[in-house]
Amino acid sequence: MSIELFNQLEQQVNNAVEAIEMLKMEAEELREENARLKQEHDEWEQRLSGLVTKFQALETGDSSDTDAS
Repeated sequence: MSIELFNQLEQQVNNAVEAIEMLKMEAEELREENARLKQEHDEWEQRLSGLVTKFQALETGDSSDTDAS
């Protein structure tokens, strides 16, 4: 194997290692963002559930008011 071919192979390996490192960093950033979005989703779900409960309580209160009339 000539030195030139070896140098080309070495450069390709170095490029591949750098690409893998970048992809690992990007994957970690995406995992962190995913965790943040999941937390945000859970918070919205809780808030929505609270609103639904309030509406249900209002409906229950309204129907008992109507029954009393």
